[in-house]
Amino acid sequence: MGASVAYHLARRGITNIVLIEREAQLAAGSTGRNAGGVRHQFSTEQNIRLSIESIAAFERFEDEVGARIDLHQDGYLFLLSRDDDAEMFRASVDLQRRLNVPAEWLTPSEAARLAPGLSVDGVIAATYCAKDGIADPNSVTAGFAGAAREAGAEIVRGTEVTGIDMVQGRVAGVRTTDGAVSTKIVVNAAGAWAGQVGRMAGLDVPVTPLRRHIFIARPGPRATWDDAPHRGTVPATRILVIDFATSFYFHREGGQLLFGMGDPAEQPGFGTTVNWDFLPQVIETGIARLPALSDALVSHAWAGLYEMTPDAMPIIGPAPGRDGFYVIAGFSGHGFQHSPAAGRVLADLIAGRDPGLDLVPFGLERFASGVTSAERHFV
Repeated sequence: MGASVAYHLARRGITNIVLIEREAQLAAGSTGRNAGGVRHQFSTEQNIRLSIESIAAFERFEDEVGARIDLHQDGYLFLLSRDDDAEMFRASVDLQRRLNVPAEWLTPSEAARLAPGLSVDGVIAATYCAKDGIADPNSVTAGFAGAAREAGAEIVRGTEVTGIDMVQGRVAGVRTTDGAVSTKIVVNAAGAWAGQVGRMAGLDVPVTPLRRHIFIARPGPRATWDDAPHRGTVPATRILVIDFATSFYFHREGGQLLFGMGDPAEQPGFGTTVNWDFLPQVIETGIARLPALSDALVSHAWAGLYEMTPDAMPIIGPAPGRDGFYVIAGFSGHGFQHSPAAGRVLADLIAGRDPGLDLVPFGLERFASGVTSAERHFV
């Protein structure tokens, strides 16, 4: 988010930017640890519109930003096994189609044909959008950052923000481990740590960190899913399949298989150590949808942090009562894929332009008023 905002500000001629990164490298946190999915299939119009703009930007990324991002549009396939989920997704497909998204409503047998090796036992319906897919988050971040730097932005790494100075309700500067920066504008793009940065300005930014795991499997030592004994037991494309009732998902990652699932017992926190005790539960759930996992070898795993808000909707825009303080955080597991549009929207706000999008559902003040529009396709 920070790199995208910097890039879009630079495109608008605002180049006196300092992008501050605590880690030694950009995308070392949740950005570099996510599954890379990009999808149109959301339940709220605002998120769908962010997806439409962002995925179009990913399609043009190499030409416009100058970086290859390994975009594969093999689609997202949602499997539905509960009547209430099917009803909700039916309404969402209707909304997506009204917004010209080519979403499809499928029977279980049609879903099985799209993803060889998939078991659809208990599935009552599915949804699919061929324009969804996966891309490389690290390359996207590096592309935005590199283009912003070329335009004049400064990127400081290995530096931690320790405080934000406010004078009479307005931003006056930022304190860091490498000294102070005088500024009238601060963008809080701290992801799972956005709540901590908000408190530096005396703000309650309700973003909660939640650990999520990703596992990588192959059919055996030095084997791939493309080898003759295993070919056809998992999809050959990079289609991303999600069993919505359990949140189990998978997609091909080269000759391997990437998969994961939300842990219902997970408690909020900043820890990113892999909980290997959770793996048997994931495997048991996964085998029901992808039987090939029963004999697979998990080669490695990692954990990252979702940046959750109470309604699973992001916070994008100015903070009330804190002139010059902006927030772009709380994307609840779909931040990477919305980074092009969200960064553009916030850059327009800072530059005094009309962002062309209703931002009320993204406003920080919605939590105080109690009026929210929850995203229901949270995975």
